[in-house]
Amino acid sequence: MYKIAIIDDDTDIVEATEMLLTAKGFSVVSAGNVAGALELIPKENPDLIILDVMMDEPDDGFYLANKFRKIGINTPIIMLTSVAKATGLTFGTDTLPVNEFLEKPVPPAQLLEKIAIYLK
Repeated sequence: MYKIAIIDDDTDIVEATEMLLTAKGFSVVSAGNVAGALELIPKENPDLIILDVMMDEPDDGFYLANKFRKIGINTPIIMLTSVAKATGLTFGTDTLPVNEFLEKPVPPAQLLEKIAIYLK
């Protein structure tokens, strides 16, 4: 069974995503902030990380993605963002150490499709 970590401060997003993933047979762990994520990820060693950009600070997700890579965590990261809608800015995998950017709200089928790609 694959383990997926959800790092997001929006409890509704976490609960909905967790329900979707557990229904599909995934094990799910979660954290709602930077400190929780920095404790959770090395301890749980998930197969994939779903990471929000904006949490307590607008760039928490960017910080975490860089921090994970710096400390040797090479787990695939799917970054969820509403930054483009809020700011008009777009980001790519060439600017941050993540595998994929998905714009919130993410249709469940699209999220499952992307997860399947990175868990092969």
